[in-house]
Amino acid sequence: MELVETSTFEFKHWFYDHFMSLGLSDTTAKYLNMLILFIALLLIVFAVDFVIRKFLRSVFTRFATQSKTNFDDLLIANKVPRNVAHIIPLLITLEFIPLVFFDFQDFENFVETALKVFAIILTLWVVRSLLNTLKDYFKTLPNFKDKPIASYIQVFMIFAWVIGIFSAFAVITGIEFFKFITALGAGSAVALLVFKDTILGFVASIQVSINDMVRIGDWITFEKYGADGDVVEISLATVKVQNFDKTITTIPTYALISDSFKNWRGMTSSEGRRIKRALYIKQSGVKYLDDATVEMFKNIQLISSYLETRQDDINSFNTSNNIDKSLLLNGRNLTNLGVFRKYIDTYLKQHSAVNKDMMIMARQLAPTTQGIPLEIYAFSSDKRWENYEYIMSDIFDHLIAALPYFELEIFELPSDSIFNKK
Repeated sequence: MELVETSTFEFKHWFYDHFMSLGLSDTTAKYLNMLILFIALLLIVFAVDFVIRKFLRSVFTRFATQSKTNFDDLLIANKVPRNVAHIIPLLITLEFIPLVFFDFQDFENFVETALKVFAIILTLWVVRSLLNTLKDYFKTLPNFKDKPIASYIQVFMIFAWVIGIFSAFAVITGIEFFKFITALGAGSAVALLVFKDTILGFVASIQVSINDMVRIGDWITFEKYGADGDVVEISLATVKVQNFDKTITTIPTYALISDSFKNWRGMTSSEGRRIKRALYIKQSGVKYLDDATVEMFKNIQLISSYLETRQDDINSFNTSNNIDKSLLLNGRNLTNLGVFRKYIDTYLKQHSAVNKDMMIMARQLAPTTQGIPLEIYAFSSDKRWENYEYIMSDIFDHLIAALPYFELEIFELPSDSIFNKK
């Protein structure tokens, strides 16, 4: 041991002794000795770092090519081998710093402190690389693809950075870590204020995940923030929504639990997409049907059998009750609006794009100043937006064109064209 110490002492002073023999001053010889040793140490450290990085990268690459999972590839993509490779050169540097700065105690203390802070930062880099790798890996798994993994990774990363920052300050000030944490207790209120959004976001992201309120890929509508599109990212502080016009809306994560929004996931996971729209019928066109008109309507194939059966029931009732049919108002009668409503119901039930296993209904709503709303309530089999709009438009195109055959009109406000015709 003494031999090693003696050899080390002789080595670190060899250049010093050489410069002294050349007649240089003591101070100059010490500075030149330190400079040469420092440059030699840097060269050795960079060489070791280069070799270890190449070695680790080749090892990881070999494992990645032979492995069936893509986890190895993600480790390389997130620079895990590169960051880990810096550890050994850093340890070598810490070991030999006393040798380099033997004659400069203040320099030695400063450099050792700086290297310890760098060691903390390097640890954070390694942790960050590993967490990013886990995040990317979980995103490739079907069970985790729509989960807010990024939020949890950010929480762990923030926690690691807080510990790292506190550790760095403890190293710089020379105070023990736990004593330093205790000294910061008085500033906890300030810390809570600084990290208010982070804390709120963390709590919100947990509630969103536990209650399964939002997943990546969900279509949500959030009127308060002008969001109407697909969720593309859920992080600790924000949720990013890509609107249908390709703009991006950023929403605070805690707003998902403090405000009301609409999630269309139920529609996308169901068997159909709802069609709910009304035709406004001109009230003055509604009338009873006489026998001649009923016979004419029987030419409409979709309702011909219905009219046969329904007309027989009405005639039977009126006859058995001695109803005077010289006036249409008396007894039971068909109306053109009622027959048209039945036509809509039959048309929807035979339409190939309407889901027959879900509700199909044509209903009359309360009259308004714009006419009588005749609402169509059904579900399209195809839930894709463009196809859904095409199906709905196709249905209403047909019904609007069919209205005159039932001697009915769509209500519309007067326009110049109407007055010009007169």
